[in-house]
Amino acid sequence: MRELEKGDQGVWVEYVQLALSRAGFPVRIDGRLGEQTCAFLQEFAGNGQNCQVGSAQWDTLLPYLKGYQIYQVKEGDTLWNIAARMNSSIQRLTTANPTVDPSNLYAGMRLFVPFDFPLVSEQVAYTSFLTDWILEGLLVRYPFLHEEPAGTSVMGRNMTVIRMGEGKKRVFYNASFHANEWITTPVLLKFAEDYAEAFARGQQIGGTPASWLYYGYHLTLLPLVNPDGVDLVNGALDEQKYFTQAQKIAAGYPDIPFPEGWKANIEGIDLNLQFPAGWELAKEIKYMQGYQTPAPRDFVGEAPLTAPESRAVYDYTIANDFALILAYHTQGEVIYWKYQDYEPEDSYRIARYFGEVSGYAVEETPGASGNAGYKDWFIQAYNRPGYTIEAGLGTNPLQMDQFAKIYEDNLGILTGGMTQLG
Repeated sequence: MRELEKGDQGVWVEYVQLALSRAGFPVRIDGRLGEQTCAFLQEFAGNGQNCQVGSAQWDTLLPYLKGYQIYQVKEGDTLWNIAARMNSSIQRLTTANPTVDPSNLYAGMRLFVPFDFPLVSEQVAYTSFLTDWILEGLLVRYPFLHEEPAGTSVMGRNMTVIRMGEGKKRVFYNASFHANEWITTPVLLKFAEDYAEAFARGQQIGGTPASWLYYGYHLTLLPLVNPDGVDLVNGALDEQKYFTQAQKIAAGYPDIPFPEGWKANIEGIDLNLQFPAGWELAKEIKYMQGYQTPAPRDFVGEAPLTAPESRAVYDYTIANDFALILAYHTQGEVIYWKYQDYEPEDSYRIARYFGEVSGYAVEETPGASGNAGYKDWFIQAYNRPGYTIEAGLGTNPLQMDQFAKIYEDNLGILTGGMTQLG
């Protein structure tokens, strides 16, 4: 985490403010470490008269970003008084600690204590750091979730997959292939949280019993395909070597704003133009458009699957038997459902359903961008339903004030990716 001092601005300050707001302080989340935030920080973290955020302050703030604390039981404790004292609930305590007998607590026992607030914020920009904290918190809150690595990025950031369900039909949703389309990451994270919470409480999600989904399907989510690129766009990339490299690449494309126009991975390769499905044609088209070397967008690479992030998604897909995939992008409110002449059985019917529940248009991918994408390769390789979902409207990166509508529009797609398989 970045060290901060009074006057700093940016996403790291947003995370400080988010933690303080969750701790009960009426702080405005504006990304500015000003007088008000400093005062609350001093009160919360015991900074005296200083307004600095170093390792000690981050240690105090992080539980409010991960959504839980570890508590050591004291003599006379009950789940009720622990929950009341620590802003939790009996339900959250029992879900997070499934092997603990509430009638047999003893001094020294360690408990996971989830805070009683949603983990997925709709107020801040997302980075690989916040994504990792949320994933950690989800796994603590809902031990029936499982994680595994899908691979690593150029900079060694984890590409973590989260899995849920015991059914035989496997589906795979991913997000943020493109760096400035990062708003798709919290879409998948919120769906994971809402689905897990509904299952834990015996409730429905999107009008479907969560238990029916859980026992009928196996859901796999990769919420952040391009962690390095997303960190670059949102101001969390501290490694000077890679930032300087990206700056030099961007300088060759002055018409693309930096860093907000950046779509590629940190080495300037477009991760969704890396798959062996019409890659040579995609190369020809993009070369004619002027993208012949590493670029903020649309460079196909020297060969398919040379970017480690694309290779990881490719390998992970091959290692699993997915019946359907969704690849989340922005923007346009459109669903792309086929590749060339490939029309897998039931694919168009499912696409029409997605269009009905979301209000999105159902279209064929335009020729200029209709090759070498993940969805294209999946359809070609497996002849199974695969979809690119272009969520939201506007200029990338879309801002979080669109998030609530995007999520509402897509909830039926996210559940339908399972229910529509039958």
